[in-house]
Amino acid sequence: MGEVLIGGTAALLICVFLSPRFISFLRVREFGQHIREEGPAGHHSKAGTPTMGGVIIMLAFSLPFLILSDYDWRSVGVYATAVLCALVGFADDYTKLVKRRSLGLRGRTKLGVTIAISLLLWWVATQEAGLAPTLRLRYVDAQIDLGVFYPVLIYLVVAGTTNAVNLTDGLDGLAAGCAAIVLLAYIGITFVTTGQEDLALLCACLVGACIGFLWFNAFPATIFMGDTGSLGLGGAIAGIAVMTKTEMLLILLGGIFVIEALSVLIQVFSFQAFRKRVFLMAPIHHHFELLAWSETKIILRFWIIAAVCSAIGFTIYQQTFA
Repeated sequence: MGEVLIGGTAALLICVFLSPRFISFLRVREFGQHIREEGPAGHHSKAGTPTMGGVIIMLAFSLPFLILSDYDWRSVGVYATAVLCALVGFADDYTKLVKRRSLGLRGRTKLGVTIAISLLLWWVATQEAGLAPTLRLRYVDAQIDLGVFYPVLIYLVVAGTTNAVNLTDGLDGLAAGCAAIVLLAYIGITFVTTGQEDLALLCACLVGACIGFLWFNAFPATIFMGDTGSLGLGGAIAGIAVMTKTEMLLILLGGIFVIEALSVLIQVFSFQAFRKRVFLMAPIHHHFELLAWSETKIILRFWIIAAVCSAIGFTIYQQTFA
């Protein structure tokens, strides 16, 4: 328990003390956020705010974890997934900012790299961590043997989670706060219920880094995490879900991310099929912005929803884990 607290506190302090210098560095290099013309009008004032803050999140999380970790294969697999996803996000951010290509990396490139990361996570989970290729249905306390289709499940978890967290990263502090809440639930799952202290340490370091980053990312933000942060955090959450056999339960634990992703899918399907929009704008947090909700009101209420979903998910896990 001591290492978990030390790791989380160290990650928080590293993020708090390094962020000001990193923000100054980004300002000097003019690595500022580009705002889409079709986005909410209120966001145009945020143009030029330093981005790529995910670099600090990943650094603050990595240092205490690498020093304190016992290098259990489960935590190593999650760490590798988080860092590799963050590197994809970094390449995407770099392409947008330096190469001046607004869409970042090509979709085909992202798809290929995501498949490779998913296969690596599958190999570590099954060959090194000794996990069975099964899908645990904790809602009904049953499991399904997926056999050769297990890598497909892992790909869907990694791709779905990284994209969902990325879509949630649209308001100041929204993604970082929601990720911290989900990861807090995973500290309980990994430490309190299963005794996986190395995974608990990893989760604590991520929570500390997210909270430290929120000091500067909370409204009004002085830095954004960019794809580096959102894909890195999404990869970490996906990896933890695989290593704790909570792939299906993640739908509830990360309910706020699911809501954000579903709002985009519903909007696209409705417009393509019926030429009508269900929401004023997707993801759904923009819908509430256009309803004249304040940004802080949206963020706080989404945090509350994230906390409720995570609490219910943790309770279900505690009742069914074995």
